[in-house]
Amino acid sequence: MTKPTLTLYLAAPRGFCAGVDRAIRIVEMALEKWGAPVYVRHEIVHNKFVVDRLAGMGAVFVEELDDAPLDRPVIFSAHGVPKSVPEEAERRDMTYVDATCPLVARIHMAAQRFSESGLQMVMIGHKGHPETIGTMGQLPEGEVLLVETVEDVAALEVRDPEKLALITQTTLSIDDTAAVIAALREKFPAIEVPAKEDICYATTNRQGAVKALAQKVEALLVIGAPNSSNSRRLVEVGAAAGCRVAHLVQRATDIDWEALQGVTRVGVAAGASAPEVLVDEVIAAFRERFDTTVETVETVKERVEFKVPRILREPVETQ
Repeated sequence: MTKPTLTLYLAAPRGFCAGVDRAIRIVEMALEKWGAPVYVRHEIVHNKFVVDRLAGMGAVFVEELDDAPLDRPVIFSAHGVPKSVPEEAERRDMTYVDATCPLVARIHMAAQRFSESGLQMVMIGHKGHPETIGTMGQLPEGEVLLVETVEDVAALEVRDPEKLALITQTTLSIDDTAAVIAALREKFPAIEVPAKEDICYATTNRQGAVKALAQKVEALLVIGAPNSSNSRRLVEVGAAAGCRVAHLVQRATDIDWEALQGVTRVGVAAGASAPEVLVDEVIAAFRERFDTTVETVETVKERVEFKVPRILREPVETQ
């Protein structure tokens, strides 16, 4: 029986960003240095496949420091943690490695600088997301006010409208954030906005790649986890750009084949914490069902790399 023909357009860039790659290497290097188990506070990145693989190597994922023994290393996730967490680890004399993405850490430092200048922060972000919790936790309660939407801005009450600064979560939709920033500028003309956009290069690049895909395809599949903010934003960007079918799938087994009936051009993108092996799995699933041609749509090349913390590059101290 002849298979129907279909073209898969792969977004480039896609998948792991430098911050995610660094965080995963941190866990792997910690296991090499100290042996299993090492403990990781929260998911190191938002991807079940990655977390399960690291767990199989000896990483133990816990929710709080209280769940980790004092005599084993603990790693903080790429999303960042409130300042109180490393302070508590030091108080307990725990060995810890901070895998916070350097771009998130940069926002933490900016928040600290703004605060030292007497400014109250307004943060655009998603309530309850680990990155938002970590960033807001850099300063005392009330010093960082969270908004998600233009409506939130309308209801926002601040200490002094003349002494405000803006920070944002790194994984937001660029287009949605622009609307919230415009509302903040209109309501608080004196608000200090960073010269450099807080939304990270990888988020920007992957959203740009999805917009380019949307011009070529009838359906879009974004490979990523349901709790991955940047992956969910890619689905929204694809839908807004005209994809009549835009779905988030964790892996090939999640594909809704009925929704793709009659479709001949499908775009595949991957969130910043999705490994390439899951892209390969999706391609293989299409090849089982269709006479598949694969093309890459590249919008930009990424060459960013981040060093791992010094503690992992130093030899183990012997007693």
